[in-house]
Amino acid sequence: MSIDKKSLRRFIKAQKDLYSSLKDEQSASIIKKLEADEDFLRAQTVLLYYSLPDEVDTHALVSRYYLKKRLLLPVVKGETLELKVFQGELHEGTFGIQEPEGETFEAFDQIELVVVPGMAFDKEGKRLGRGKGFYDRLLPRLTHAKKIGICFPYQLVDDVPTTPQDIPMDKVITL
Repeated sequence: MSIDKKSLRRFIKAQKDLYSSLKDEQSASIIKKLEADEDFLRAQTVLLYYSLPDEVDTHALVSRYYLKKRLLLPVVKGETLELKVFQGELHEGTFGIQEPEGETFEAFDQIELVVVPGMAFDKEGKRLGRGKGFYDRLLPRLTHAKKIGICFPYQLVDDVPTTPQDIPMDKVITL
């Protein structure tokens, strides 16, 4: 029996509420695993995300690496994500997401690694987003980049419902 996307999002939201007290500790452990990953260590141009309160916390990771690697962060512009090089300053953007200022980065072939948030992932790397399609439109353009999803353990499920245009992750990191 498979679950539809809307039901899976509802289920994961309930899990996030249930496990919220473990978020900081679990985030630190997941980020430590990401930092030890060979693809992360090797990559010099990395697209990260600046986490929302219910996501694996990437704030310290961004602070630690923006002077060591070329870190890109997404900025919501209408229906798309623009990428900007993080220079240390953020402001509140669309949906209350902290976003960088500066020039738009368009050399997609230079991006070696993208770290992707999601509502749910499965062991095959299939990903369920929040439903707005931002990453669904961006990921096909990142043909040279390794794609790593990071998530809390309860976000790793048996099967994520997908459509043919969904781009799978190369790997998923969790606890």
